[in-house]
Amino acid sequence: MASRTRPPLAAQSTRRLLHAAVVLTLVVAAVLMAAPAAARSPDTVSASAEGPDEAAATWSWPVRGFRIVAAYQAPAHDYGPGHRGIDLQPTASSEVRAPRSGVVAFAGRIADRGILTIDHGDGYVTTLEPVDTTLHAGTRVEGGVVVGSIALGGHAAAGTVHFGVRLNGEYVNPLLLFGGVPRAVLLPCCD
Repeated sequence: MASRTRPPLAAQSTRRLLHAAVVLTLVVAAVLMAAPAAARSPDTVSASAEGPDEAAATWSWPVRGFRIVAAYQAPAHDYGPGHRGIDLQPTASSEVRAPRSGVVAFAGRIADRGILTIDHGDGYVTTLEPVDTTLHAGTRVEGGVVVGSIALGGHAAAGTVHFGVRLNGEYVNPLLLFGGVPRAVLLPCCD
């Protein structure tokens, strides 16, 4: 009768890390696969009751007809790496629209890219980049109106626009405003 020996501790750790990486990859894939379905929702929708506490607010996508090419990735801490918004690639027009009524808080160039920031009140501030715009700080904009066009520069791939949202100074996933953040589902793992 042959005795069964346990693998060395290093092999066990490597195996556990591999299993954790597989599970993480599956969870990320599920989130990314669900994101385009949210992107096909109507141009104007009400915020989800499960999202931030502004359930009655009406939001519209900053571009019409698009796909999400870079998902939101929350940083581990305030100064950590992450992606504090989503990048949208329009399928037709390069027009950029105000996602909700508000007042332009900033319109200008920072680090070779056009930035447009709109204060919507109730603690919500959105940032769109790279954007060419003729608007100036203090200009009132209505939700859904064209505020500029997609430009070049920044981290976003050419032809895409970065859509970031802050609520009371903290970045939040823009999909929360459209009810598009799928619930995390843990899958069985390992032996």
